[in-house]
Amino acid sequence: MFTFLLKKLATLIPTVIGITLVAFGLIRLVPGDPIEVMMGERRLDPEAHAALVQRMGLDQPLPVQYWDYVSKLAQGDLGQSLVSREPVAKEFAVLFPATVELALAALLLAVGFGLALGVMAGLKRGSLLDQGVMGLATVGYSMPVFWWGLILIMFFSVNLGWTPVSGRISIEYDVARVTGFLLVDSWLSGEDGAFASACAHLVLPALVLGTSTLAVVARMTRSSMLEVLREDYIRRARAKGLNPGR
Repeated sequence: MFTFLLKKLATLIPTVIGITLVAFGLIRLVPGDPIEVMMGERRLDPEAHAALVQRMGLDQPLPVQYWDYVSKLAQGDLGQSLVSREPVAKEFAVLFPATVELALAALLLAVGFGLALGVMAGLKRGSLLDQGVMGLATVGYSMPVFWWGLILIMFFSVNLGWTPVSGRISIEYDVARVTGFLLVDSWLSGEDGAFASACAHLVLPALVLGTSTLAVVARMTRSSMLEVLREDYIRRARAKGLNPGR
């Protein structure tokens, strides 16, 4: 067991170093001056610009900057946002519940509909339903998410007006932040229509995010269903006249 842990640790350390190197390198390759991004439209004289560069350590050699970056990262310091001037960890903590909420909604949608479609396709193998489900699954898996999202916004939000275009809840609702999960907070607020508005804002993003997963679940469920239906105990149950639904 100890040897196994050592091997995993030996693999983990180069992986972490590689990730930090790639992240550090990509940040440095982004065009533009971070000082100008931080100051926005306000113009700085050369002296003030040089002072900010020195304070942020951007005048140091790249190995020194990388070591400073890794040292702060190991202490949980993700730095300060150049735009909002707030700590990145604080902004991450505020926005992370929205990501979790969206991911869970997309997963529930993908698993629920994927299992149902896969079972129906497996039971109706070779039928028009089976071909339609597998065709849609192939298209859904191959479709770029960003393009699919734009298409759904144009159709459901702009043309039909069924779903909101953006945001997490309508602006007329002032929901107090309790858990960070807007569905939960809107339910706890007791405001009429707040929970329904939060759900309406979540449907389209969850559908877009869960489409590719839904396609994978449907295909895997169909394959598993067909494999099980060919088992001997299923054939025997059918031969004995057991109800197909049971």
